[in-house]
Amino acid sequence: MTGACSNYNYKQAGDNGAIRRDLINNPELVATDATLSFQTAIWFWMTPQGNKPSSHDVILGRWTPSAADWAANRVPGYGAITNIINGGIECGQGPHPSSGDRIGFYKRYCDLFGLKSQLWG
Repeated sequence: MTGACSNYNYKQAGDNGAIRRDLINNPELVATDATLSFQTAIWFWMTPQGNKPSSHDVILGRWTPSAADWAANRVPGYGAITNIINGGIECGQGPHPSSGDRIGFYKRYCDLFGLKSQLWG
């Protein structure tokens, strides 16, 4: 990751989060240290970011969209998680090349586990 977004996440997860490592000055640690990589991924999945709920809360149905969320079509389901993770890149701009594969993987694993996939509400 590069840019202000990754710096924000690295700062929040590292200095201010549970990881307590200087990821701003050592971002390569996330790519080269398997334990740290897993810790940052779990931290991001579990931690609400600013005005966004955690992906964990969305997938478990613990998030209730606000009126503004409903108006912007941010509803519970897989689409909301994509918005949390890649909203600035993928959301609100029509189909994105990477979303097709991800949706296919999601549906496949829901089928394998015998779960009903909930893409958008």
